[in-house]
Amino acid sequence: MGPQHGARRRAAAVLALFLALSGCAYAGPDPAPPAPAPGPMDSLDSQARLFIDNGAVAAVVQVRWPGGEWSRAYGVRDLDTTTPAQPEDRVQVAAVTASMTAVTVLKLVDDGLIGLDSPVNDAIPGFTTSLKPPGPITVRQLLSHTSGLPDFNGALPDNPDFRPLLDRRMTMERALELAGTLPWTAADVGGFRYSDTNYAALGLLVQTLRHRPFADVLRDEVISPLGLSKTSMGRADVRAADLLHGYVTLRGERIDLSDNTFSAGMPYNGAVSSMADVNTFFGALFQGRLVSAPSLAEMKKSPRPGLPYALGLWTHSGCSTNERYESRGAFWHYVTVAVASDDGRYQAAMSVSVKPFATELEDPDTARQRDLYGEQVESSLNETLDRLCRS
Repeated sequence: MGPQHGARRRAAAVLALFLALSGCAYAGPDPAPPAPAPGPMDSLDSQARLFIDNGAVAAVVQVRWPGGEWSRAYGVRDLDTTTPAQPEDRVQVAAVTASMTAVTVLKLVDDGLIGLDSPVNDAIPGFTTSLKPPGPITVRQLLSHTSGLPDFNGALPDNPDFRPLLDRRMTMERALELAGTLPWTAADVGGFRYSDTNYAALGLLVQTLRHRPFADVLRDEVISPLGLSKTSMGRADVRAADLLHGYVTLRGERIDLSDNTFSAGMPYNGAVSSMADVNTFFGALFQGRLVSAPSLAEMKKSPRPGLPYALGLWTHSGCSTNERYESRGAFWHYVTVAVASDDGRYQAAMSVSVKPFATELEDPDTARQRDLYGEQVESSLNETLDRLCRS
């Protein structure tokens, strides 16, 4: 060992002794600051972006909570012009319409025109002639999909080339006639089976007892009072700049299904709306501004324990002791989910114009792919509301 090396060792020992006596120690670089906690909207934003990355055409979303609002749009309005989608764009919301229809039915109850547990057999035109009910069927059973009434969609042609069918407008009366070709037994009554025919029948009930076309009643009792300027029950203008387009494929060819001639005005799936309007509707409903308190309480009540569907609403447990309520709509080309808290203070709605798939008439496996869209939308909306109500 040379003299210089020994001197360095002695200097290092002195420095170590000084640091120990002074209470200091070398700890290396400062640790990185902890990553910020995820924001309430992060998972929803990520899910919407993932939809687009995986081929969806567009997604629009709005979330509202006390003191705040968050709206976003992703993707494009249509695949021809590729104009960017906007948060206020309109879309066919499918079975979200049924929740609005349920309000018009409960207003009949509020006005003393019929009872929730009153039979409808003789109150609805064509009910006992087009259909063969196995016994008395009540308003509540139709609203809760526990009537056993067959879904008329099961009687539609199953030709993979669906295009001739979509050019013809469905009617409530025709829906009952088609359902009448399917079996309906006493054993079916009381069990939950989602069927669009239930709400076709309810639309006829509203129309009959109000002596006005159903679409006019919905406009006057729901759309106009709430100022839902983006909501309509008529045929959509496919040239409108604010309409989100939706697509399927047929033998590999892309088909634009934005013309809603087949479903326009129907009480089970006929509305075209925006996410802001959908949230306004559910906020007003659960804040008690559309039906009486007793009717709202009945609307939230499932016919029996464990059933996930009430009267025009799906139930969902939230992060509080109260239930959360949902409305879910799906076509071949769109998926829409709306979620609201029991008191209406929190609302979230999202619609996705899904990746163009073949219909299940051509490829049965695509039905599961569309279902997955709905599950992912529902999950991300509820996760967002969970984070908001815990913050």
